[in-house]
Amino acid sequence: MTHPEDARRVEIKDGDQTVAAAEVSQHDGGTARASLHASSGHVPPGRRADLVDAVVDLPEVQASSRLEATIPLGDGETLDRIRERTEETTSRAAGSTALVDASLPGGQDDRRNEDQAGQPGRPDAGDPPADGETPGA
Repeated sequence: MTHPEDARRVEIKDGDQTVAAAEVSQHDGGTARASLHASSGHVPPGRRADLVDAVVDLPEVQASSRLEATIPLGDGETLDRIRERTEETTSRAAGSTALVDASLPGGQDDRRNEDQAGQPGRPDAGDPPADGETPGA
């Protein structure tokens, strides 16, 4: 398990004001833990999703297989984005907080290959079908 001083803080700013922040740490067993929250008052649309993206893209989160996150109960934008960026996502209420458990997709290299598959000019694009294989199947 990590110590609090090993946690990384991620901030999303609107101008010079922090509008969303997270504390992220990596734990034994391939689990990353994050606490995500937005500032009180108006937060521009998309900023909570930007925070999720920043957290999921951290190297220590990319190196993990699971994400355990705490978010404010009712923060639909954050929960929706976590669901978009993870797999097998479950959430449950705990007081004024939602606890989110999720599996993280494979490493960055795996996702990069999936994203580029079939793109013209990519090494894996345009491979001829194997003998007996139907093109486009």
